[in-house]
Amino acid sequence: MNTDRRGFLKAAVAGGALVATAKLPSFAEDDPSLFPRRGKFERLSLSYATVHVGATKPFSVLHISDTHLSEAYPDEGETKLKLMDIRRKTFGGRQEEALRDSLSWAKKNVDYVVHTGDLIDWQSRANFDLVKKYFGDSMFGSLGNHEFSRDMWLGDPKEKDEAWKDCSREKLAEEFPFDISLHSQIVNGVNFVTVDDVFGTVTPGQVERFRAEVKKGLPIVLCMHVPIYTDDIWRALVKFWKCAGRKFEDAALPPPEGDYLRQKEDKVTSDFLAYLKKEPLLKAILAGHLHLTAEDRFSPTAVEYVIGGNFMFCGREVLFV
Repeated sequence: MNTDRRGFLKAAVAGGALVATAKLPSFAEDDPSLFPRRGKFERLSLSYATVHVGATKPFSVLHISDTHLSEAYPDEGETKLKLMDIRRKTFGGRQEEALRDSLSWAKKNVDYVVHTGDLIDWQSRANFDLVKKYFGDSMFGSLGNHEFSRDMWLGDPKEKDEAWKDCSREKLAEEFPFDISLHSQIVNGVNFVTVDDVFGTVTPGQVERFRAEVKKGLPIVLCMHVPIYTDDIWRALVKFWKCAGRKFEDAALPPPEGDYLRQKEDKVTSDFLAYLKKEPLLKAILAGHLHLTAEDRFSPTAVEYVIGGNFMFCGREVLFV
Protein backbone atom coordinates (compact mmCIF):
# COMPACT_ATOMS: atom_id res chain seq x y z
CA MET A 1 0.00 0.00 0.00
CA ASN A 2 1.40 3.40 -0.92
CA THR A 3 1.32 6.21 1.62
CA ASP A 4 2.73 9.71 1.75
CA ARG A 5 5.20 10.77 4.44
CA ARG A 6 2.53 12.47 6.54
CA GLY A 7 0.52 9.25 6.52
CA PHE A 8 3.62 7.32 7.49
CA LEU A 9 4.24 9.66 10.40
CA LYS A 10 0.71 9.14 11.68
CA ALA A 11 1.13 5.40 11.45
CA ALA A 12 4.51 5.52 13.18
CA VAL A 13 3.22 7.60 16.06
CA ALA A 14 0.30 5.20 16.52
CA GLY A 15 2.60 2.25 17.22
CA GLY A 16 4.87 -0.31 15.63
CA ALA A 17 8.38 -1.41 16.46
CA LEU A 18 11.88 -0.05 16.68
CA VAL A 19 14.00 -0.22 13.56
CA ALA A 20 13.62 -3.91 12.74
CA THR A 21 16.99 -5.07 11.47
CA ALA A 22 15.24 -7.03 8.73
CA LYS A 23 14.23 -3.68 7.22
CA LEU A 24 17.76 -2.32 7.13
CA PRO A 25 19.52 -2.25 3.74
CA SER A 26 22.49 -4.50 3.07
CA PHE A 27 25.90 -2.96 2.52
CA ALA A 28 29.18 -4.34 1.30
CA GLU A 29 31.41 -5.49 4.12
CA ASP A 30 35.17 -5.25 4.54
CA ASP A 31 37.45 -7.06 2.16
CA PRO A 32 38.65 -9.86 4.47
CA SER A 33 42.08 -9.79 2.82
CA LEU A 34 42.70 -6.36 4.36
CA PHE A 35 42.63 -7.74 7.90
CA PRO A 36 42.98 -11.51 7.48
CA ARG A 37 43.50 -12.26 11.18
CA ARG A 38 40.89 -9.89 12.58
CA GLY A 39 37.43 -11.00 13.61
CA LYS A 40 34.71 -10.01 11.19
CA PHE A 41 33.35 -7.19 13.34
CA GLU A 42 36.29 -6.78 15.69
CA ARG A 43 36.69 -3.10 14.91
CA LEU A 44 33.38 -2.43 16.73
CA SER A 45 33.68 -1.56 20.42
CA LEU A 46 30.62 -3.33 21.84
CA SER A 47 29.37 -3.56 25.38
CA TYR A 48 26.50 -5.70 26.61
CA ALA A 49 23.63 -5.48 29.07
CA THR A 50 20.60 -7.53 30.07
CA VAL A 51 17.45 -5.80 31.28
CA HIS A 52 14.85 -7.86 33.12
CA VAL A 53 11.81 -5.96 31.98
CA GLY A 54 9.11 -8.63 31.73
CA ALA A 55 8.97 -8.82 27.93
CA THR A 56 6.37 -11.16 26.46
CA LYS A 57 9.19 -12.57 24.32
CA PRO A 58 12.94 -11.87 24.68
CA PHE A 59 14.48 -9.55 22.08
CA SER A 60 17.72 -7.68 21.52
CA VAL A 61 18.51 -4.09 20.57
CA LEU A 62 21.66 -2.40 19.34
CA HIS A 63 21.84 1.00 21.02
CA ILE A 64 24.04 3.53 19.23
CA SER A 65 24.38 7.29 19.49
CA ASP A 66 26.47 10.22 18.28
CA THR A 67 27.50 9.19 14.79
CA HIS A 68 28.01 12.83 13.74
CA LEU A 69 27.70 12.37 9.99
CA SER A 70 29.50 15.40 8.53
CA GLU A 71 28.86 15.64 4.81
CA ALA A 72 27.84 18.40 2.39
CA TYR A 73 27.30 18.57 -1.34
CA PRO A 74 29.50 20.98 -3.37
CA ASP A 75 26.53 23.26 -4.05
CA GLU A 76 25.52 23.64 -0.37
CA GLY A 77 27.69 26.70 0.19
CA GLU A 78 31.03 27.68 1.66
CA THR A 79 29.94 27.45 5.28
CA LYS A 80 28.78 23.84 5.07
CA LEU A 81 31.85 22.82 3.06
CA LYS A 82 34.05 24.42 5.72
CA LEU A 83 32.11 22.56 8.40
CA MET A 84 32.59 19.31 6.53
CA ASP A 85 36.35 19.76 6.53
CA ILE A 86 36.53 20.81 10.18
CA ARG A 87 34.24 18.11 11.52
CA ARG A 88 35.75 15.28 9.48
CA LYS A 89 39.01 16.15 11.22
CA THR A 90 37.24 16.34 14.58
CA PHE A 91 35.60 12.92 14.34
CA GLY A 92 38.20 11.09 12.29
CA GLY A 93 36.38 11.06 8.96
CA ARG A 94 35.07 7.50 9.41
CA GLN A 95 31.60 8.29 10.73
CA GLU A 96 29.73 6.77 7.80
CA GLU A 97 31.96 3.71 7.94
CA ALA A 98 31.21 3.30 11.65
CA LEU A 99 27.46 3.56 11.06
CA ARG A 100 27.60 1.11 8.16
CA ASP A 101 29.58 -1.43 10.18
CA SER A 102 27.25 -1.06 13.16
CA LEU A 103 24.13 -1.64 11.12
CA SER A 104 25.75 -4.52 9.24
CA TRP A 105 26.56 -6.15 12.59
CA ALA A 106 23.05 -5.44 13.88
CA LYS A 107 21.42 -7.05 10.86
CA LYS A 108 23.09 -10.35 11.77
CA ASN A 109 23.09 -10.20 15.56
CA VAL A 110 20.10 -8.31 17.01
CA ASP A 111 16.42 -7.72 16.37
CA TYR A 112 16.22 -3.92 16.48
CA VAL A 113 18.28 -0.73 16.44
CA VAL A 114 17.72 2.50 18.37
CA HIS A 115 19.79 5.67 17.84
CA THR A 116 19.72 8.31 20.58
CA GLY A 117 20.73 11.42 18.71
CA ASP A 118 23.47 13.33 16.90
CA LEU A 119 23.16 10.96 13.97
CA ILE A 120 24.05 14.01 11.88
CA ASP A 121 26.44 16.75 12.96
CA TRP A 122 24.46 19.59 11.39
CA GLN A 123 21.70 20.09 8.85
CA SER A 124 22.68 19.54 5.22
CA ARG A 125 21.09 17.82 2.26
CA ALA A 126 23.99 15.40 2.16
CA ASN A 127 23.56 14.44 5.82
CA PHE A 128 19.80 14.01 5.46
CA ASP A 129 20.37 11.84 2.39
CA LEU A 130 22.68 9.62 4.46
CA VAL A 131 19.90 9.19 7.03
CA LYS A 132 17.61 7.98 4.24
CA LYS A 133 20.36 5.78 2.79
CA TYR A 134 20.93 3.89 6.02
CA PHE A 135 17.49 3.95 7.63
CA GLY A 136 14.98 4.74 4.91
CA ASP A 137 11.63 5.39 6.58
CA SER A 138 12.45 3.04 9.47
CA MET A 139 14.52 5.39 11.64
CA PHE A 140 13.59 5.25 15.33
CA GLY A 141 15.17 7.05 18.23
CA SER A 142 15.65 10.53 19.59
CA LEU A 143 17.20 13.63 18.11
CA GLY A 144 20.33 15.23 19.51
CA ASN A 145 21.34 18.85 19.82
CA HIS A 146 23.28 18.60 16.55
CA GLU A 147 20.18 17.66 14.55
CA PHE A 148 18.86 21.13 15.38
CA SER A 149 22.08 22.83 14.29
CA ARG A 150 22.06 24.54 10.93
CA ASP A 151 25.62 25.86 10.83
CA MET A 152 26.95 25.12 14.31
CA TRP A 153 29.31 27.80 15.66
CA LEU A 154 29.79 29.26 12.17
CA GLY A 155 26.25 30.59 12.15
CA ASP A 156 24.13 29.29 15.01
CA PRO A 157 23.50 31.57 18.01
CA LYS A 158 25.39 30.88 21.24
CA GLU A 159 22.25 30.74 23.36
CA LYS A 160 19.80 28.07 22.22
CA ASP A 161 16.31 27.42 23.55
CA GLU A 162 12.92 26.01 22.55
CA ALA A 163 12.21 29.07 20.39
CA TRP A 164 15.45 28.48 18.48
CA LYS A 165 14.48 24.84 17.99
CA ASP A 166 11.17 25.97 16.51
CA CYS A 167 13.08 27.16 13.42
CA SER A 168 13.98 23.55 12.59
CA ARG A 169 11.10 21.46 13.90
CA GLU A 170 9.13 21.31 10.66
CA LYS A 171 12.20 20.40 8.61
CA LEU A 172 13.31 17.71 11.07
CA ALA A 173 9.80 16.27 11.23
CA GLU A 174 10.01 15.79 7.46
CA GLU A 175 13.42 14.11 7.60
CA PHE A 176 12.93 11.83 10.61
CA PRO A 177 9.87 9.53 10.52
CA PHE A 178 8.89 9.77 14.18
CA ASP A 179 7.47 12.38 16.53
CA ILE A 180 10.61 14.31 17.44
CA SER A 181 9.18 15.68 20.71
CA LEU A 182 8.02 12.40 22.25
CA HIS A 183 7.47 9.09 20.54
CA SER A 184 6.25 5.73 21.76
CA GLN A 185 6.62 2.29 20.22
CA ILE A 186 5.81 -1.06 21.79
CA VAL A 187 7.92 -4.18 21.27
CA ASN A 188 6.91 -7.48 22.89
CA GLY A 189 5.04 -5.76 25.67
CA VAL A 190 7.77 -3.16 26.34
CA ASN A 191 7.06 0.52 25.73
CA PHE A 192 10.02 2.42 24.25
CA VAL A 193 9.47 6.15 24.82
CA THR A 194 11.80 8.72 23.25
CA VAL A 195 11.95 12.26 24.60
CA ASP A 196 13.63 15.35 23.14
CA ASP A 197 15.84 16.67 25.96
CA VAL A 198 18.69 18.06 23.86
CA PHE A 199 19.35 20.97 26.24
CA GLY A 200 18.89 18.85 29.36
CA THR A 201 15.32 19.99 29.92
CA VAL A 202 11.79 18.87 29.12
CA THR A 203 8.59 20.82 28.60
CA PRO A 204 5.23 20.58 30.44
CA GLY A 205 3.70 19.11 27.28
CA GLN A 206 6.26 16.32 27.22
CA VAL A 207 5.65 15.54 30.88
CA GLU A 208 1.91 15.29 30.24
CA ARG A 209 2.46 12.98 27.29
CA PHE A 210 4.87 10.78 29.24
CA ARG A 211 2.33 10.37 32.04
CA ALA A 212 -0.16 9.24 29.40
CA GLU A 213 2.34 6.56 28.36
CA VAL A 214 2.61 5.38 31.96
CA LYS A 215 -1.16 4.88 32.03
CA LYS A 216 -0.75 2.12 29.43
CA GLY A 217 0.61 0.02 32.28
CA LEU A 218 3.57 -1.38 30.33
CA PRO A 219 7.24 -1.47 31.36
CA ILE A 220 9.01 1.59 29.94
CA VAL A 221 12.44 2.07 28.39
CA LEU A 222 13.18 5.79 28.17
CA CYS A 223 15.38 6.83 25.23
CA MET A 224 16.89 10.32 25.23
CA HIS A 225 19.97 12.12 23.99
CA VAL A 226 21.19 13.89 27.12
CA PRO A 227 21.43 11.47 30.04
CA ILE A 228 19.84 12.07 33.39
CA TYR A 229 22.93 12.87 35.40
CA THR A 230 23.69 10.82 38.46
CA ASP A 231 26.66 11.76 40.65
CA ASP A 232 28.82 9.02 39.17
CA ILE A 233 27.90 9.76 35.55
CA TRP A 234 28.62 13.45 36.11
CA ARG A 235 31.95 12.63 37.74
CA ALA A 236 32.88 10.41 34.79
CA LEU A 237 31.93 13.16 32.32
CA VAL A 238 34.02 15.80 34.06
CA LYS A 239 36.98 13.42 34.22
CA PHE A 240 36.58 12.63 30.51
CA TRP A 241 36.22 16.21 29.26
CA LYS A 242 37.76 18.49 31.87
CA CYS A 243 40.57 16.45 33.40
CA ALA A 244 42.09 14.66 30.44
CA GLY A 245 45.67 13.69 31.17
CA ARG A 246 45.53 13.99 34.94
CA LYS A 247 43.95 12.32 37.93
CA PHE A 248 41.25 13.71 40.17
CA GLU A 249 42.85 15.46 43.11
CA ASP A 250 40.05 14.24 45.36
CA ALA A 251 36.73 12.41 45.13
CA ALA A 252 34.61 15.50 45.69
CA LEU A 253 31.72 15.80 43.25
CA PRO A 254 32.48 18.51 40.66
CA PRO A 255 29.96 21.37 40.78
CA PRO A 256 27.13 21.06 38.25
CA GLU A 257 27.15 23.10 35.06
CA GLY A 258 25.65 23.04 31.60
CA ASP A 259 22.98 20.37 31.05
CA TYR A 260 23.36 19.03 34.59
CA LEU A 261 22.78 22.45 36.10
CA ARG A 262 19.72 22.98 33.90
CA GLN A 263 18.32 19.63 35.04
CA LYS A 264 18.59 20.87 38.61
CA GLU A 265 17.41 24.45 38.12
CA ASP A 266 14.56 24.02 35.64
CA LYS A 267 11.57 23.24 37.85
CA VAL A 268 9.57 21.32 35.23
CA THR A 269 12.58 19.11 34.54
CA SER A 270 13.63 18.60 38.17
CA ASP A 271 10.06 17.69 39.14
CA PHE A 272 9.88 15.26 36.21
CA LEU A 273 13.13 13.56 37.21
CA ALA A 274 11.95 13.25 40.80
CA TYR A 275 8.77 11.65 39.51
CA LEU A 276 10.75 9.23 37.33
CA LYS A 277 12.78 8.04 40.32
CA LYS A 278 9.56 6.82 41.94
CA GLU A 279 7.91 5.38 38.81
CA PRO A 280 8.06 1.56 39.07
CA LEU A 281 7.26 1.04 35.37
CA LEU A 282 10.52 2.73 34.34
CA LYS A 283 12.93 -0.17 33.73
CA ALA A 284 15.87 1.36 31.82
CA ILE A 285 17.20 4.59 30.32
CA LEU A 286 19.21 4.65 27.08
CA ALA A 287 21.19 7.84 26.39
CA GLY A 288 24.23 9.21 24.58
CA HIS A 289 25.66 12.73 24.12
CA LEU A 290 28.70 12.28 26.39
CA HIS A 291 30.88 10.32 23.93
CA LEU A 292 31.74 7.89 26.72
CA THR A 293 30.30 4.56 27.83
CA ALA A 294 28.95 4.43 31.37
CA GLU A 295 26.08 3.05 33.40
CA ASP A 296 24.64 3.74 36.82
CA ARG A 297 21.64 2.91 38.94
CA PHE A 298 19.03 5.64 38.43
CA SER A 299 16.14 4.35 40.52
CA PRO A 300 15.12 1.19 42.38
CA THR A 301 13.77 -0.24 39.10
CA ALA A 302 15.95 1.35 36.39
CA VAL A 303 19.60 1.44 35.33
CA GLU A 304 20.78 4.19 32.97
CA TYR A 305 23.00 3.09 30.08
CA VAL A 306 25.05 5.78 28.33
CA ILE A 307 26.80 4.70 25.14
CA GLY A 308 29.99 6.13 23.67
CA GLY A 309 30.16 7.81 20.29
CA ASN A 310 29.22 5.70 17.29
CA PHE A 311 31.85 7.68 15.37
CA MET A 312 34.32 5.75 17.58
CA PHE A 313 32.59 2.49 16.55
CA CYS A 314 30.87 2.17 19.96
CA GLY A 315 27.57 0.40 20.56
CA ARG A 316 25.78 -1.64 23.20
CA GLU A 317 23.71 -4.77 22.68
CA VAL A 318 20.85 -4.81 25.17
CA LEU A 319 18.91 -8.02 25.73
CA PHE A 320 15.41 -7.47 27.07
CA VAL A 321 13.90 -10.46 28.89
